[in-house]
This record gives sequence, C-alpha cells and structure tokens, in this order.
Amino acid sequence: MGFFDRAASEIAYFTGSLRALGRTKPIGRHLNFTIRDLAEGLAQKFGDRPALVSDRESLTYRQWNGQANRYARWARGRGLAKGDVVALLMPNRPEYMAVWLGVAKAGGATALLNTNLSGNSLAHCIKVVGAKTIIVDAAMVDNLKTALPFLNTETAVFQHGAGDAFTRIDTALQGFSDTDLPEAERVALTVNDPCVFIYTSGTTGLPKAANFNHYRILLAMNGFSGAMNAKAGDRMYDCLPMYHTVGGVTATGSVLTVGGVVFIREKFSAREFWSDIVKHQCTMFAYIGELCRYLLHTPEGPNDRAHSIRLCVGNGLRPDIWEAFRDRFGLKTILEFYASTEGNVSMFNFDSKPGAVGRVPKWAEKKFVFRVLKFDVEKEEPVRGPDGLCVVCADGEAGEVVGEIVIDPARPSARFEGYADKAATTKKILSDVLKKGDQWFRTGDLMKRDGLGYYYFIDRIGDTFRWKGENVSTTEVSEAITSFPGI
Repeated sequence: MGFFDRAASEIAYFTGSLRALGRTKPIGRHLNFTIRDLAEGLAQKFGDRPALVSDRESLTYRQWNGQANRYARWARGRGLAKGDVVALLMPNRPEYMAVWLGVAKAGGATALLNTNLSGNSLAHCIKVVGAKTIIVDAAMVDNLKTALPFLNTETAVFQHGAGDAFTRIDTALQGFSDTDLPEAERVALTVNDPCVFIYTSGTTGLPKAANFNHYRILLAMNGFSGAMNAKAGDRMYDCLPMYHTVGGVTATGSVLTVGGVVFIREKFSAREFWSDIVKHQCTMFAYIGELCRYLLHTPEGPNDRAHSIRLCVGNGLRPDIWEAFRDRFGLKTILEFYASTEGNVSMFNFDSKPGAVGRVPKWAEKKFVFRVLKFDVEKEEPVRGPDGLCVVCADGEAGEVVGEIVIDPARPSARFEGYADKAATTKKILSDVLKKGDQWFRTGDLMKRDGLGYYYFIDRIGDTFRWKGENVSTTEVSEAITSFPGI
C-alpha cells in the first residue's frame, strides 16, 4: 500500500469511526432512553414521512409508532409482565417491526423466529426463551403446526391475517388506541432490559437465543447509521431476513434513526433485485456474501448500472468475487463489516479494501480490544503456552478471534450479554487468555490480521456449513436424518 492509499485508509477509518462514535456515545449517558423513546421521538419529528415501505403495505413514522402502541396495549391486556417473551413467526413486512417495538414498549421481549424452521427445531426456539405467547402470520401457520406437538399445551397462539386456525390479532388490534401510553401505564425500562432474542446457530447443536437488549438495539442502529453516514434522503433496500440482525435491525434502523426510508422485500430475488432498486430509487442496500454471488451469476441487464446506489453494507463478500461484483455493478462503496449477533467483536472495512472484513489501526487498538489466538484445529481449542495462557498469533497467522469482556458501565459494548441458555453462554467465554482471571468472548471464527490492521476471514470453527446465508449445524442435520425409520 502506497503512502496516499494508506493516508486515504486512515482518513476513511478515522472519519467513519468518528461518525459512529458520535451517534452512539449518548446511549451510555442516557440509560433510561430505550427503543420506545426513540420511536416516539421519530414519530414526532418525521410524522407522515414514509418509514417502512413494501409492495404489501407501508407505514409512516407516525403509523409505525402508533401500530406499536396498539401491540403494547394488547400485550398489557394479555397480562404480559416485564421480561415476558412473545415469539414472532412472520415473513418480512413493515408490520414486523411494529410487533416487536410494541412488545418492547410493554416491557417484554420478542423472540424473532426463523421462518425456515419447523417441527422440533422451531419448538426448541420457542421453548428455550420460555415464550408462552406466539404471534404467527397466516402464511406461517402450517410451519407452526408442525411444532405444536412439541410445545406446552398452554402456549397461546394468535394469528395475524385471514384464517380461522387461531384467534386473529390483527382485527383485535383495531380496538386499541394508537396514542403513546400515558405515564401511568408505562413500564420502567432501561437500556439493560431485553428487547429481542435473535437466534444464532453457533458451531454445534440447535439454535441459540442471543439476548439483544435495548442497548444493543440502539448501538446497532446508531452505530451503523454513523458508519454509513446515513441521512434523511437515503432509501435502504432490505431483502434480508428480518429475524436476523442485519435484515431486521441494522439495515432498517440505520436509516430510520435519521428519517430515511426502508423498502422491505419479503424474499430476495436475484432476477428482480436491480429493477426493484431502480423502481424504488434506493441509495443503499444490505447484503450477505451469497446474495452478491447470486447477483454476479445473473445475465447482464439494463439496470445493472442504472441505479443510484451510493453504498452497500453487509458481510461475507468473498475475496474471489469482490472486485468483479464492485466493477460490474458500478458500486462506489462496499462497507463490509464483521460482527456477531451476541458478541463484543465488531469492525468495519471503511475504505472498501477487497477481501478484508474490517480493520483496526494501531492507534485504535486500545479502544477495540481484539486478539487472534493460535488455534489447534484438531482439538478445537486455543493453544496455550507453558504459563497456561493463550498464545497470540503473529501478523499473517490464522487463529481464533476473541474480544475481551469488560464489565464497565462506560463501555457496555465490551460486555457479553449471553444467551437464554446459561450453559451455552458459559461455552462462549474463554478465561485466562492474557492474564489469570480475565475473560474473553469466543467468536468461533478463524481469521488472520496483517501489519496494517486489516482482518481476513478464514473459516468457522466446528461442524457447520452455510445454506442461503444461514449457519447450519451438521449435528442438527444428522439428528433430522436419523429420525426417519430405517436410518
């Protein structure tokens, strides 16, 4: 890297970090300011401006907040107490964000269920968070029915949309006011209270429910908003699953926090991707690596470069297609990032260096305490030296990335909030890494770091494979196959 390239990289990293810090710093200073307060403030500020748009339905900022208020009153009427969990099984649509926002306003948390699951796997996701109430979209009723035999018979199910399988919630909501709850009815909330549970497969076994509290919600929304330099004139194209962090929190929240518009598509379509973006005048889109590969394999079309995209953001864009993807579609900025739903390790590739998942310059290492540890692939554990401590990799050497867990009110992003399952939480914590008694979050990812601070993804640890953007455990696949008679 030449002098000018390196200087440009430093400037990109510094300005991007400064924007992200500027939009996230107030979170730690106002511990009682939650997603409830954010949504109500946005409704007052932007009112009838479009917020969430789709071919099925659209919600303005006022309508999004108002519909959430209806859900909050419905939840209170159901006797939902602070900390109670509602499970949500619904395809991508604007209503999705109104549901979990409303439950959060009532003091509860929403478990965002993977719409690809069924049977015991789906039932596990509902049981692991202790959800006694389920909201299911009419299109997902058949999926849910496959899980009901594995659930407690006392689990209450409410259906959104036409059909008579369960009690209709969408019609019941019309009987509730859409105004903000008065002070006497508002549950006391802080940023440390659970907001949603987002599932991650990890490296083995059934999905794990990661605790995404109000702090992490606000951090993700505002942090990405700053990193992307999102503005009110931006229009985000979101075709990623809203039960995952990128599709349901960062892609949506990054522009909603500044008054922008999110176009939500129910499912990704490689054939209609660019025509959608042109039609809806989108300026940004969110991706996962497989999406980029699918797009690159489509026939060339008139909309390949007829768009107004200024930035795309996501993770998993592999080095072998990075430059081809950028050049074919004329993409100005590819903001690749690395983060995990539940973890404390995150970084951005602010200067779009091909192949890198992020960068931490030397001068920023004290702020972002990551390490790449030597890893024994056969034993699937970090290598330890004669003193019993872990061994840090040299530049260019592959190892597992870990992030130091710090219990400090001034640095809540350095915490590890854990999973609904305490045993699963314990497995992700590595102790005695650089000194006796310290604790670090295990990402489960092998990476290497170069001398300039760029990180490059190598592989996942454990028995997993990628399927349409999902981490799938081979153990879970094995259990499904062996459930058939004769195998």
